[in-house]
Amino acid sequence: MIRILVDADACPVKDEVYRVAERLGARVAIVSNSQMRVPLVPWVERVVVSDGFDAADDWIAEAADRDCVVVTADILLADRCLKAGATVIAPNGKPFTGASIGGAIATRAIMADLRAGGEQLGGPPPFGKTDRSRFLQSLDAALVRLARGR
Repeated sequence: MIRILVDADACPVKDEVYRVAERLGARVAIVSNSQMRVPLVPWVERVVVSDGFDAADDWIAEAADRDCVVVTADILLADRCLKAGATVIAPNGKPFTGASIGGAIATRAIMADLRAGGEQLGGPPPFGKTDRSRFLQSLDAALVRLARGR
């Protein structure tokens, strides 16, 4: 069965995940470090991990496989899941791929170095309607692709 694994602690598109999963018959695992409200339906699983460093990431990376779509903004988690064969989508709808992940990791490292050097850098742009729409399209397309590949 196709599953959607959601890095849920700061995920702004959980409701969209539920809608697409219900329509296409996918199972969902909402993975977080604390209790979260989830729909009380048999196809949604709430996974609460310890509050240890990267505990949610570790659970998702271990569960990820070629029958999963992972939803995360975490670049290093995306890399781990891609290596496991999963499809990975950011909450803004942009896919992480084998071709794009190296550049994303490099950019992340450069930005971390600049911040460590005292540079004042702006954060990401605010999450908007176009991000939500792009996410819905990307998730739908990824699930359809996985279903066809079975």
